[in-house]
Amino acid sequence: MQTIQGAAGASLALPLFESLAGAAATKLSSKAAKPPVRMAIYYVPMGVIRRGFFPGESETEIPKFVSEPKAKSLIEYKVGIRKLQSLTATQKPLESVRDKVTFVSGLNRTYRHGSDVHAQCGSCFLSSATGETVPSSIYPLNRTFDHVVGDSIGGETPFRTFELSCNSHKDNKESIYFDNISWYGTGHVATSIRDPRQAYDRLFGTKRMSLQRDITDLVLQDARSLQRKLGRVDREKFEEYFEGVRSIERQMDKLSKLKSNLKGVEGVNVPDSTESLMPRGEYIRLMGDLMIAAFQAGLTNVATMMIGPERWNTPYMFEGLFDKPVSHHVMSHNQKQFIGELLKIDKFYMEQFVYLVQRMAAVREFDGSTLLDNMIFTYGSGLGDGATHQYTDLPIIVAGGGGGRLQQGMHLHCAEGTPLSNLWLTQARALGLKGDRFADSLRVETDLLK
Repeated sequence: MQTIQGAAGASLALPLFESLAGAAATKLSSKAAKPPVRMAIYYVPMGVIRRGFFPGESETEIPKFVSEPKAKSLIEYKVGIRKLQSLTATQKPLESVRDKVTFVSGLNRTYRHGSDVHAQCGSCFLSSATGETVPSSIYPLNRTFDHVVGDSIGGETPFRTFELSCNSHKDNKESIYFDNISWYGTGHVATSIRDPRQAYDRLFGTKRMSLQRDITDLVLQDARSLQRKLGRVDREKFEEYFEGVRSIERQMDKLSKLKSNLKGVEGVNVPDSTESLMPRGEYIRLMGDLMIAAFQAGLTNVATMMIGPERWNTPYMFEGLFDKPVSHHVMSHNQKQFIGELLKIDKFYMEQFVYLVQRMAAVREFDGSTLLDNMIFTYGSGLGDGATHQYTDLPIIVAGGGGGRLQQGMHLHCAEGTPLSNLWLTQARALGLKGDRFADSLRVETDLLK
């Protein structure tokens, strides 16, 4: 990992530059003939409104609330892979990146009785272990896929895995199983970072903390000196990365000033967490920008983003959608009354996903490829529908080329009974991991691979 140094011991991790002189850079370049393939998860809570997400379901009956998982497959596609055709209302934001994503339908999970539907669908999304392998817990939850991957491809990075959450609330009764998708093992949660400033300090923090100054200011002189040593392409790459980090800093500084100003206003209760003051989309994009910066600088190769918690009734403010905070979970139990609002939320979350896909596509690697070319970025939810709580036909979108190993611009419909863990096993194969099984997987979905 390359860095530049600055005042007060500050240092900023850098992407790999081919034109950087010196033995260390030469060693790095020769060792990294190709950029590493990374993996990220974008988890959406409460499933989706099926009539907005899945082709052919726009005129189906709006389902009533069902307290336990109820299988209701409405998709009648032929099994196999084909070109991605017309996009549905919720998928519409994918239009600009449709040749970079693959829609995977027909994937299922098995519900294990004894725990709440929402708690299991979130906590076990990346695990879904077979029941006999976890006799000590009501959750079919073992070491999650991100940590299995991190054990293999994250060893040489400062952070083997990097866990983020876009849930700023702390005032809820639910257990950790509703609010975490990343687990070291049964009963051992990998706690997510929820505060953008905390995530920034975790990635880039040094002695600057006591000075309350941004790292880019502290390393600016050395950054300018380094820039003069770089070739044209690397200069552009450096400017893109450096300005990206500066943009993150400016946004957090703006929030800190807002919080400081509000403390002086009589009758205003200022929350402890800065992120609580942010519009929902801005919060998600900022956390995603931090994740992308971590990938650019080689700080991690594996990350998870839980976009919202399962079943929490605490309202969120969705800017541009509603004039007051709303509870996604409460509305999902009455789709007939709130169908319009729920469709807007689904599209809103898809728009934030597309923003991150576009950002990854704009980041250039040292060999001329893009971060997205070397990424496996999965959008998904543990429920196929928030009202019926079904564990079948999960909504899955996979973005990125996986280092040239994944199909793109396609739609794969899996055979009946295909477990979600088949997808994780297939991604493991694309990432170079060995092994013929993960959790309750049955096989590699070879149609997804090139």
